[in-house]
Amino acid sequence: MTPAADAREDMRSQLHALIRQRSFRMGDFTLTSGRKSLYFFDLKPTMLHPTGGRLLASMVLDALDDHPEVDAIGGLALGAVPIVSAVAVMSSLRQRPVSGFYVRKNAKGHGTRQRIDGVVDAGQKVVIIDDVTTTGGSSLEAWRAVRELGCEVLEVMTVVDRMEGATEALAEHGLRLRPLFTRADFG
Repeated sequence: MTPAADAREDMRSQLHALIRQRSFRMGDFTLTSGRKSLYFFDLKPTMLHPTGGRLLASMVLDALDDHPEVDAIGGLALGAVPIVSAVAVMSSLRQRPVSGFYVRKNAKGHGTRQRIDGVVDAGQKVVIIDDVTTTGGSSLEAWRAVRELGCEVLEVMTVVDRMEGATEALAEHGLRLRPLFTRADFG
């Protein structure tokens, strides 16, 4: 392996360990989709951890090397907000600026009444990101909102794909799902 590949694998291993320690639980859970599960991923403790946020932002930016034309990254609130913030800051440090945005579940009931907050404009090329995908519903909701704004969605990324239909649901709309990790990575 090259030194760069070794460094990426080391980042991946460190992030995996943080997710396993801080964000992966076994038990009896009901998911956002309504499905029952014996395991649960709550990525917020990892995303908001100083090392977790840095590693995650670095891995997302490395993945965005496939899309040098991307203008912005965002997703549905609340899951995407910590990732988007970390990526925007880290992109500036790398001198490869990528703006961030998030999509509200409902438009604000006051002020501008907007549904999308952050820095994204019609005609821009964007990537949708989510913390955990199950059915892909949250990612599709964000996709619809930015598409209505007039943006082109290049792909959908997720930190963890539970492998329960998101890939197929997104593909039906011509979208590719790129997971950083899958359920299989956690046993």
